[in-house]
Amino acid sequence: MWHYIKRVLIGKPLKTMDEGGQSITKFKALALLSSDALSSVAYGTEQITAVLITLSAAALVYQLWVALLVLVLLAAITLSYQQIIHAYPSGGGAYVVASTNWGQSAGLLAGGSLLVDYMLTVAVSTTSGTEAITSAIPALANHQVGISILIVLAIMALNLRGMRESAAFLTIPVYFFIAIIFAMILWGGYNIATGKVAFHAAAQLGTPVKGMTLILFFRAFSSGSSSLTGVEAISNAVPNFKKPKSRNAAMTLAIMSIILAFFFAGITYLSYYMGIQPGGNQTVLSQIGAGVFGRGFMYYLLQISTALILAVAANTGFSAFPILAYNLAKDKFLPHAYLDRGDRLGYSNGIISLAVGAIILIGIFHGKTNLLIPLYAVGVFVPFTLSQSGMIIHWNRTREGHWILKACINALGALISLFLVIFLLFLHFSNVWPYLIVMPLILYMFYRIHAHYLNVAEQLRVAEKSPSQTHKFDGSTVIVLVSNVTRVTTDAVDYARSIGDYVIAMHVSFDENPEKEHKTADEFKAEFPDVRFVDIHSSYRSIITPTLRFVDVIAKRARERNFTTTILVPQFVPKKHWQQILHNQTALRLRRTLKTRENIIVSTYNYHLKH
Repeated sequence: MWHYIKRVLIGKPLKTMDEGGQSITKFKALALLSSDALSSVAYGTEQITAVLITLSAAALVYQLWVALLVLVLLAAITLSYQQIIHAYPSGGGAYVVASTNWGQSAGLLAGGSLLVDYMLTVAVSTTSGTEAITSAIPALANHQVGISILIVLAIMALNLRGMRESAAFLTIPVYFFIAIIFAMILWGGYNIATGKVAFHAAAQLGTPVKGMTLILFFRAFSSGSSSLTGVEAISNAVPNFKKPKSRNAAMTLAIMSIILAFFFAGITYLSYYMGIQPGGNQTVLSQIGAGVFGRGFMYYLLQISTALILAVAANTGFSAFPILAYNLAKDKFLPHAYLDRGDRLGYSNGIISLAVGAIILIGIFHGKTNLLIPLYAVGVFVPFTLSQSGMIIHWNRTREGHWILKACINALGALISLFLVIFLLFLHFSNVWPYLIVMPLILYMFYRIHAHYLNVAEQLRVAEKSPSQTHKFDGSTVIVLVSNVTRVTTDAVDYARSIGDYVIAMHVSFDENPEKEHKTADEFKAEFPDVRFVDIHSSYRSIITPTLRFVDVIAKRARERNFTTTILVPQFVPKKHWQQILHNQTALRLRRTLKTRENIIVSTYNYHLKH
């Protein structure tokens, strides 16, 4: 049944040679990898105004200056990541740059931050999309967590079907949102120019506001910088582009940044001019849409497009997380399971892990976007700082064309990003303190995994053999575990005799029915008179403990004779999977316990039932 469900949800497997067909064009890449960054305009301006309004309505005039500083940072980050794309075309983004230029620890800090940040990307995007839905349909307000989880599962299933299918699906909501926001900004600008929209701002540009401080200004800046999250995703996914990969990725990043800058600047100006104040059940973008379009058809199209792009913005995380996890696993800092491709040539384990992490975060924060944003921002600006400062080292080392200018751009981005990290930690500590606990744990996990793989490699390395060495063992002892004499048992003993120099049949009997146990011994000896049969009595009805004790004794004797020891566990396999639950799992428990013994081979003899 699961096989058929999987085929319906995911589709038929693709051949490995079809991988090239999964590469994406700039048009589809903009939808697939830019949805997170573009969708952030739905809440970026609101995050700024939510901080400034705590002083007064007049303080909202400073949102224009905050937005200008955010745009400067966007320009620096865009130019920096374009350089990263060309310098490190294999993908990996901040993790690869920081590892190469700052060292392993810095790279792991960047990689770990981004892993968590992509989970937050999915959580923030889906909860924001749910809030847009509940703004239009207030009756759903009490079901935000459930709706968010359903959206995560739907996008996970879409990504498991493969990159081409997810990109094709995402082009509709992303370009629909782009068209609606363009229309809203242009129509709103036209109405302002023609006087159809009155000036409702609480203060004129340049008017000093009593009580305004640099601390409040930079707090608003740190909140508004959440609009820049997702910009780095394209640099992580360069291998997914069609050739020439670096050129196409860099161009896609430039197009995305231009659109993002226009949207963010336009929405912030409309918010200021129309005197929009955050709060209540209506988002800032919803209020702007109502002011520009009225509560008619276009307003509801805006709400639908916002909900759609916020929901599918989670796809940026699903595109970048598996590749980052792949790079970490390749360097032996994550389980090798993240190196495996699924049926549709995507890194399925990374996709599923991301979905599970995002669902956990949604549950912890009860689906509240405002609680997730600060933690979301610090998780991305730490890698920003490390990658851009790492590029300064890169240019100083390579000294390629115009390297001084490039290093200055990186320095500007690194300083602003570092500044933001410090402010986020101090001004939003109540929201970002989990980062200071989670990151050390993640780094500890990375190092433990890495140490394990190095240890395994050392132990499994084949030693040099002398020319005279032809074999290591002189013989084989096989212990067959017998519960009763059946066709399974007799076939297993026959097989054991074919591979072993010395075969022992071992049976564990209980004190409840001695006659039955004697009968088992007699039946076995009649069938195999030349095979040693050992009957061990267990007063406590335990099979595991007496088996282990017996195996330890025989294995010790076998080692003294330079023999191997193999434990053969016979079992029958029902024709239908569901029938397995009707039988005890003694064989499974025995194998699980026996594998803890060193220098013992555990093997299973499967007898398949026909009916």
